[in-house]
Amino acid sequence: MSAWLDRFYRSLPEPLTPRVRWLLVLVLVPLALGATQRLWTIRFLAPQYPKGLELQVYAYTIAGGNGGQDLSEINTLNHYVGMRKLDPADFADLDFIPFAIGALVLLTLRVAAIGDVRSLLDLAVLTGYFGLFSLGRFVYTLYGYGHHLDPTAPIRMEGFMPPVLGTRQIANFAVSSFPGLGTLLISVFGVTVVGVALYEGVVRRERARASVP
Repeated sequence: MSAWLDRFYRSLPEPLTPRVRWLLVLVLVPLALGATQRLWTIRFLAPQYPKGLELQVYAYTIAGGNGGQDLSEINTLNHYVGMRKLDPADFADLDFIPFAIGALVLLTLRVAAIGDVRSLLDLAVLTGYFGLFSLGRFVYTLYGYGHHLDPTAPIRMEGFMPPVLGTRQIANFAVSSFPGLGTLLISVFGVTVVGVALYEGVVRRERARASVP
């Protein structure tokens, strides 16, 4: 184990190959596009709403489907069960996402231009942290909306956890939650960076060592 760690630490200052540098530049395209697209969609289906209601989550706000009209309808339904109003102003903390993506763009360009294996691994760690923190923040927000219910609401309900991914029956609504194009595009960047970092930091070095007679 110590020998493997020694080889790993010795590989950290090594420069990246031109192929890796160009790949890092290319994956900035889906990252930048992802910041402009819908990150998540939550749909509500019930007998009284056969066409469904839709809540759309972006990197900077939330919006309702049907030209924005679904948001007011969802808020009316939430009022009856004691959920607080969904207000785009309450999602101002989502504003960190565009700034975080901008920082990732700059860091990725720096790694592509002058980075080594160490800086690539640092970029992979930051990318993973950004993804996990964003998902955790989303889960926490959903938990808060489903559990902090007004006890004086017309319809009394036990606290519940809205679905993060998939479909769940809540009262007479089938609520579905799934990622949007923006999340998929950002995931392409994240998976690529983490995968390349693992390959450069571990796999390629081990293969090179094994090929030496």
